[in-house]
Amino acid sequence: MLTSRLQISRRHILAEGRTFQGESIESVLRRFKRQVQQEGIIKDVKRHSFFLKPGEKKRLKSKLAQKLKRKKVRRQPADSDSKASSRSQSS
Repeated sequence: MLTSRLQISRRHILAEGRTFQGESIESVLRRFKRQVQQEGIIKDVKRHSFFLKPGEKKRLKSKLAQKLKRKKVRRQPADSDSKASSRSQSS
């Protein structure tokens, strides 16, 4: 049985990989990896692996918000009408 433990505020979150009869170890490992990823265990461990000063946290959070905002703007469908009207106004 594969287990991964993460202690958050004195409680354990477990991801388990139980083998069923006739199941290969590769499929058990695949299910276990997917479960660990869905529960965010790896992301949480990486986040808690080093200390960030409050100011650094703030800057990092701000940079991430700006990045997500740019990504959101890029994903919006481009309106050719709005681009054409803004060009004619500036000329």
